[in-house]
Amino acid sequence: MRPPISINSQRTQHQSYNWEYQGKNVTIAYETLGQGDPVLLLPAFSTVSSRTELAGISQILAPHVQVMALDWLGFGESDRPPIHYNRSLYQQLLQDFVRDCCPHPLAIVAAGHAAGYAMQLAQHQPSVCTKLLLVAPTWKGPLRAMGAPMPVAAGVRNLVRSPLLGQGLYALNTHPAFLKWMYQRHVYVDRDKLTPEFMTIKHRITQQPGARFAPAAFVTGGLDPMDDREEWLKVGRSLSLPMQVIIPEQAPPKSKAEMEALATLPQIQVKRLPGTLGLHEEYASEVATIAVPFLSA
Repeated sequence: MRPPISINSQRTQHQSYNWEYQGKNVTIAYETLGQGDPVLLLPAFSTVSSRTELAGISQILAPHVQVMALDWLGFGESDRPPIHYNRSLYQQLLQDFVRDCCPHPLAIVAAGHAAGYAMQLAQHQPSVCTKLLLVAPTWKGPLRAMGAPMPVAAGVRNLVRSPLLGQGLYALNTHPAFLKWMYQRHVYVDRDKLTPEFMTIKHRITQQPGARFAPAAFVTGGLDPMDDREEWLKVGRSLSLPMQVIIPEQAPPKSKAEMEALATLPQIQVKRLPGTLGLHEEYASEVATIAVPFLSA
């Protein structure tokens, strides 16, 4: 394993992690900011997933801790190879990244689906994780949340992976107008924040070479960290480290039901804020205000 490559840019260090997975070498983009106890920020999986959505939280945490934020393989500025993206890939990536880039035990702030992967890491490697802050934690991909049978979801995934038809379907689902509609439905509460400039930035994220493969896996349930609520709660019960969950008050009902189920576990602290699935970005200041004392305690 080659060591990380650091490129200093003012206070933020933009870095590359060279990861080998099943004989392939790929590059994972991440950055660090601040000094102190390490905290790893994990962005939510989505068509526009990027560590930039955690920038607001990162800036507020940096005076107190050393923040690390990564782009998942297939998203953001990380490589996007045309491989089959699945749960085991991201489980292995997170384990290896923490082993190779995080020399000390660390706290994790994870949004959306990343919460499930953070929980599994803490379950299987309790010595590396000191605290978990889960923001709008989910485990169901969009099609599963809509009730689509798994064979149907797998068929859609294969269509999007196909060379011509898949490219066309992906283009329709990443058109700026469609992205804005999705944001209005269940990502942001305040529609005034969805400016043309904001949507242009989000659309640009979707237009990288190979961009459709990982999002197709996410949307169709291929990246769901859990199989069902029973596993969701079983993993949660197995954890003994300090945990806090932030639940957005306007989250979609089916996603919110899973958050509320997790929040019933006795060892978990629960906070509630306005917002929906994009809570970590839209209400970054409010999330960070909760995170600072939790991470510093």
